[in-house]
Amino acid sequence: MRFMVIVKASPESEAGEMPSAQLLTAMGAYNEELVKAGVMLAGEGLHPSAKGVRVQFAGNNRTVVQGPFAQTGELIAGFWIFQVQSLQEAVDWVKRCPNPMVSDSEIEIRQIFEAEDFGESFTTELREQEERLRAQISDQS
Repeated sequence: MRFMVIVKASPESEAGEMPSAQLLTAMGAYNEELVKAGVMLAGEGLHPSAKGVRVQFAGNNRTVVQGPFAQTGELIAGFWIFQVQSLQEAVDWVKRCPNPMVSDSEIEIRQIFEAEDFGESFTTELREQEERLRAQISDQS
């Protein structure tokens, strides 16, 4: 099972404050554990929402809204993609994580859909297309 592990933003991360060398060292050690255990597939930090945009969809219309965005606790400051056997295993790994922020913080864990989750709607043709696209992405890396 794959899970997206979402690090929620904090007032400090939204202000663009960079983590200390101590926190970067602790997070590096944690990431190293994840990689050695075969859990971490990807992981990145994100710039503050002030440097981002949102594209809103209403029928055929598209509207671009410039950041920053309100409600810091609902914003994302970073993420990992974990490959584990269960939600509980993902929780256990996250509980080992150093606090990723200077202040109190929160990490959300969400399971990623797999092809079999879509049932009959995910036809043979769509599966083949998905496999082809994943292969192309892998080749580009």
